[in-house]
Amino acid sequence: MHHRPLALLALAAALTGCASAPSFHYTVPPQPEAASGFTEKPGWATTKFAVAAANPLATDAGYQVLKAGGTAVDAAIAVQMVLTLVEPQSSGIGGGAFLLHASSGKVQAYDGRETAPAAAGENLFLDASGKPLAFHDGVVGGRSVGVPGTVRMLEMAHRQHGKLPWAALFQPAIALAETGFKVSPRLHTLVTNDRFLAKDPVAAAYFYDPAGKPWPVGHVLKNPELAAVLRQIAAEGSRALHEGPVAQAIVDKVQKHPTNPGQLSLADLAGYQPRQREALCMDYRARAQDFRLCGFPPPSSGAIAVGQILGILNHTHAASLPLQDGLPSAEWLHLYTEAARLAFADRALYVADPDFVQPPGGSWMSLLDPAYLASRARLIGAQSMKVAQPGKPGGSQTSLAPMPGQPEYGTSHISIVDAQGNALAMTTTIEDAFGARQMVEGFLLNNELTDFSFAPANAQGTPIANRVQPGKRPRSSMAPTLVLDKASGQVLMSGGSPGGALIIHYTAKVLYGTLQWGLMPQQAIDLPNFGSLNGPSLLEEKRFPPATVEQLRARGAEVREMNMTSGLQAITRGQVHDKLLWLGGADPRREGVVMGD
Repeated sequence: MHHRPLALLALAAALTGCASAPSFHYTVPPQPEAASGFTEKPGWATTKFAVAAANPLATDAGYQVLKAGGTAVDAAIAVQMVLTLVEPQSSGIGGGAFLLHASSGKVQAYDGRETAPAAAGENLFLDASGKPLAFHDGVVGGRSVGVPGTVRMLEMAHRQHGKLPWAALFQPAIALAETGFKVSPRLHTLVTNDRFLAKDPVAAAYFYDPAGKPWPVGHVLKNPELAAVLRQIAAEGSRALHEGPVAQAIVDKVQKHPTNPGQLSLADLAGYQPRQREALCMDYRARAQDFRLCGFPPPSSGAIAVGQILGILNHTHAASLPLQDGLPSAEWLHLYTEAARLAFADRALYVADPDFVQPPGGSWMSLLDPAYLASRARLIGAQSMKVAQPGKPGGSQTSLAPMPGQPEYGTSHISIVDAQGNALAMTTTIEDAFGARQMVEGFLLNNELTDFSFAPANAQGTPIANRVQPGKRPRSSMAPTLVLDKASGQVLMSGGSPGGALIIHYTAKVLYGTLQWGLMPQQAIDLPNFGSLNGPSLLEEKRFPPATVEQLRARGAEVREMNMTSGLQAITRGQVHDKLLWLGGADPRREGVVMGD
């Protein structure tokens, strides 16, 4: 099929509706056995609705819900429950999520981020001598487990935007958990490579055979314990997870860990509340079109950092630099990585849970103010600054210290547009691969508290914004994003990615690729990955010519070529052969697919 360059256009007015309440009956699909690694994907085009998720079984569950007349939120619930089963390393009912939802031009942000237990203090990740623990010494066990929020947040979103009955949306995951699903290449690889998972007896009995070897690709894995928990949540709502026997099992697992116990309590679980926040939206101009980029506000740093990078680039000559032989040029990569350093410097100093930290200048939008971004762009010269310093948005004076760099992992992303014209972008996580490596009742617990700064203050005792405090939500990099046409308010794109702190760069790449370079979503996702976390310039290994690497080094950058396994999903509104379609893309680096009608 000949594709025109992507023209992001207004949403078609002809939207389907249902007169009577639809019903839903799930059919278990034939199970895929796709290879892992980098697998070329075709890109997808649909007319009515589309769903993109990280595993074909999860995508299919969402597709069947949309086909039955369900909404985007209905489909997201079905997708997430299946991901809990088939992609347990990345997300699930034991973790947290951010959901961005658009309907009739109104964008809502649902915060299901985990919280620190009431008994957790700022020294949680310090050893007996007052030094920060090694990362995985903090992760593995009960210490790192935050109060999960995904199910309660989805319940809140479903009350406002659901159409199918809550219980029906659990059918796919329950059926697959009972009949079994085939171990995918990615799950097998991650289980094989993990050093900690088998130390938990429950996880060892589930993920490994009796000889202690990971189940092979294609092995049919059943999870009756998870099916039982999902049946309870389907019948009773989030209370079944946050109170009663399942809650007690979670608390016992955390508090009774033999070497690294945590402080999560029954009161923490029962008291968890999701938040509805104001979406963080900024104006963005690309190729003579005006857009609204909407993302998630703090406690996520994603939308601010993505918005800063794209905004700073718009104050440089980046837009005049086309792709060279289908790849970003060295000149463009220099501008991008410098903008990234500036954004990550601000992120390290300012961004944390807004219930605990004041935004600079009284508003998070001070970090996205065009005049401020223009002043930051003027710091970019011909040579790399190597490490950028934070700015003073809104003329702010801060009494905080920047957070030192720390590993971030995990997550999964879901993008959905439904036949009623609603769209969502949801990024969901248990943090590190397999979370805290603690399995209970068929699901894994998160290690989200390691997204806090292990050190509560710098050497001079100046506090760090993202330190551990009771009830606080750790800073995130998750960047679920919706792009709207500024004039009409119609949704033109839903996208996002897993990948720890690199989520910010993966998401920015797809936005820039589609909006500025006019690529189809699949083409933008396929581009090699790149970025900087305010240190070396990072390039996806074996994807850039040696000349590009040398040109960046000649500008003074330290260049590291590395594995950058994004898991991007994106759905855009585009025109192909004079037809207005939803165009979908899924990352060739992972197992995701797009489905729709």
